[in-house]
Amino acid sequence: MFNVVLIEPEIPPNTGNIGRLCMAAGARLHLVGPLGFSLDDRSLKRAGLDYWPELDLSQWQCFEELQTAADDSAAFYFLTTKSDKAYWEVDFNDNDYIVFGPETRGLPQSLLEENESNALTIPQKKGRSLNLATSVGIVLYESVRQLSSS
Repeated sequence: MFNVVLIEPEIPPNTGNIGRLCMAAGARLHLVGPLGFSLDDRSLKRAGLDYWPELDLSQWQCFEELQTAADDSAAFYFLTTKSDKAYWEVDFNDNDYIVFGPETRGLPQSLLEENESNALTIPQKKGRSLNLATSVGIVLYESVRQLSSS
């Protein structure tokens, strides 16, 4: 199963939409705290619709806890606007993780520096960035495409 990781997500409707994407793609969603909202938030559930109760969801106190629990063969890929390596340059495997940071600030620079070889970007016009749910959808469905053709 492919994995989507949201570190400290802030906007409930984004997380709800990402939950729907994960359900549709057969991926597991990992939420790393602290969250900027409650999982009982109405806007989260409204965006997640009736998909939310069926979602394969894991919650973690910190990113290190998730990394420790992950299979040793799994790769972690970190999405950022601060990389030149496009997401389609990677050969994804079934148990890999795609990691996204908070909507307003992205992943911490220290995490990106520690994982520079696995930092990926969605090429886009400089000075702009895509909505988090849109970004997850783009990269998640590239992994689905790759895994379905292998």
